[in-house]
Amino acid sequence: MEYQAMIVGAGGGYHQVALGTRPAVPPGPHDITVKLYANSLNYHDFAVVSGLWGPAEPRIPMADGAGEVVDRGRHVTEFKVGDRVVSTFFPDWLAGEPTVDGFSQVPGDGIDGYARSLVTGPATAFTHAPRNWTHLEAATLPTAALTAWKSLMVDDHLKPGATVVIQGTGGVSIFALQFAKLLGAMVIATSSSEEKLERLKAMGADHVINYQRTPNWGSAVLDLTNGLGADHILDVGGPLTLRESMTAARVGGHIALIGILTGIHGELSFIPALLKQLRLQGVLVGNRSQQQDMIRAIEANDLRPVLDRTYPLEEMVEAFKHLESQSHVGKIVLAIS
Repeated sequence: MEYQAMIVGAGGGYHQVALGTRPAVPPGPHDITVKLYANSLNYHDFAVVSGLWGPAEPRIPMADGAGEVVDRGRHVTEFKVGDRVVSTFFPDWLAGEPTVDGFSQVPGDGIDGYARSLVTGPATAFTHAPRNWTHLEAATLPTAALTAWKSLMVDDHLKPGATVVIQGTGGVSIFALQFAKLLGAMVIATSSSEEKLERLKAMGADHVINYQRTPNWGSAVLDLTNGLGADHILDVGGPLTLRESMTAARVGGHIALIGILTGIHGELSFIPALLKQLRLQGVLVGNRSQQQDMIRAIEANDLRPVLDRTYPLEEMVEAFKHLESQSHVGKIVLAIS
């Protein structure tokens, strides 16, 4: 028996993406077999598929997968056939402090991912999906949602009334907006698009800043907070946004270093970080236990993700080109037929 999979050749690149087949594997004693129905796109997946940092050997891409259990090993008790499940970003990081370094065990990068119709793996590499969510919705959770959750709820213990700054309208930022409003925080959102800023306000953002019209948006955040600054900032830009993030932060504020949308190198003065005693913390998604906590909160509050556009799996390259355009709001997803 074989299943279909999208495969990217060694080194990556859109020209090396093709539909292929792989042999199905029966579940071992502690494994489950999942019929996959959806993936969601993340910048990390784009880096692998586009060749920005391509795989060393042919690889099935995509770190996020959602589907239904169709078989299980004899020792699996957490899941039963028919359960809806969603993958985890780090299959081996189940709980506790970070134990991973890099992407060697990340699906779609160091190991084969979920751009396929069937997968067999350890039961601990999955969690239950939120009740009543579709597979397309559930596929948005493992990377983007958990990154936002860990940044706000785990690393900074966000409290009601705090001020959160988000950048842009990608998956992490939109989930951060939703989680922050869930907890009663004030959210300041930045974007270069007036249309996107209007959508952010409709989603609950308390204040919005067009960073093209206001390049020194960090000072604008200070103005909006009566000179105090923001408690928490999710920095998805990297080198060219971190300076403004530090300006925007309050004394003792927390900046989650999440993305590299503006590159991986840049000149930066760390004097503001020293003077303000800022906490700059790298965030690389989270563990399985944190994902389970997040899903319980999602279910308790009936939160739903923001989906931008759906592509069939076979149009993966077109989906990534849409991601590159940065015109999306929320998550781009792939439907696996």
